[in-house]
Amino acid sequence: MNWVGQNLDLIWELALVHLRQSVIALVLGFVLSVPLGWLAWRYRAARGGILAVTGLLYTIPSLALLPILPVLLGTPILSEINLILALTIYAIALMVRSVADGLASVDTSTRLAATALGYGAGRRFFAVDFPLAGPVILAGLRVTAVSTIALATVGALIGITNLGYLFTNGSQRRIIPEVLAGILAVLLIALVIDGLLIVAGRVLMPWTRTQRRRARRGAPALEVSVA
Repeated sequence: MNWVGQNLDLIWELALVHLRQSVIALVLGFVLSVPLGWLAWRYRAARGGILAVTGLLYTIPSLALLPILPVLLGTPILSEINLILALTIYAIALMVRSVADGLASVDTSTRLAATALGYGAGRRFFAVDFPLAGPVILAGLRVTAVSTIALATVGALIGITNLGYLFTNGSQRRIIPEVLAGILAVLLIALVIDGLLIVAGRVLMPWTRTQRRRARRGAPALEVSVA
């Protein structure tokens, strides 16, 4: 474990880079998944195609996608832009279905009530549909976050710096503490991001706590007012 104590600065620096790459890809993936998920929910005829195409994105091997992106985009091979774009693609593959399923979970009567109160399509989406779909979307976002943080390590195999460097360098030099430090750092980042998402969900969707308490007591679910 002497290696870890002597290289804490390196581990910290790589962890910050890894976190930045993962968060940027996660945010981009989420932002792009919302309109795609809405299209899949809104237009039943297009739902199968959208979900099939986005789902297939996740089957693309990362070691094949990362070298192809520089050729398609004209970016430098070692640019972290390629890694972020690849992670964004995988995030979209996971998140689109969560957004579509979340919007589909909103009760139709709630939408009709919002429309009766004078909510236009745009206002109803942001004030009613999207918030009520929040728990399902958040569940998908948590899975996507953990997946993105883990997948980011693959970038080290093509020379992109992040915590994956500890895996490749430690394996090549047979320094087991270095590999273990990388695993622990990735795990801690995933736990922190997941915890922050849980806290954000409780702050932004306080009604879910009331619903969970009522469900544990066997009481009917609480109706959310759209007024």
